[in-house]
Amino acid sequence: MIIKYIFDRLFSLILLVVLSPVLLVLFILHKIKMPKGSFLYRQIRIGKDAKPFRIFKIRTLKDNSEALGTVTLADDERILPFGRWLRESKVDTFLELINILIGDMSFVGPRPDVPGYADKLEGDDRVILKMRPGLTGPASIKYRHEDRILAQQSDPQKYNDEVIWPDKVKINKEYYENWSVWKDISILWKTVFGK
Repeated sequence: MIIKYIFDRLFSLILLVVLSPVLLVLFILHKIKMPKGSFLYRQIRIGKDAKPFRIFKIRTLKDNSEALGTVTLADDERILPFGRWLRESKVDTFLELINILIGDMSFVGPRPDVPGYADKLEGDDRVILKMRPGLTGPASIKYRHEDRILAQQSDPQKYNDEVIWPDKVKINKEYYENWSVWKDISILWKTVFGK
């Protein structure tokens, strides 16, 4: 997977340079639309070999509100109007390119979870911890609208823990066992173009 690692570092650097004007505009709009709180959102996630790292995103929730719940629903009251657009368009993940550049993440892989999930895996399931977490992945594509699915459940946290999370583990194990450059290209294509 050395090719994957080199591609990740090089392409993330190129994208950060290309997107720098866009990020500047987003920063200005963020300060206008969401003046209270910071532009940058940092949170501890679990990475390769179960090592924690700090993920970078554009803040979409009310400041200091992430502790109120693990799952975020589509109609979550913590999401500010401009933040909702950032989340729906996936623009809030642009800053994760920094995580890819410094080697914490990859473009394709299991999405990095908060402590209490991937780091608690046992047996064969721990194989997914051999991979760097990704900006996107096969499970991300299947659960592209996870927040909407959870919003329809009577107990979103329970549904996430008992249905979605185990399914993601299964999908990510299959990805690890059948990894190829072409599979990564296909996942990136589906992520960007939805096909």
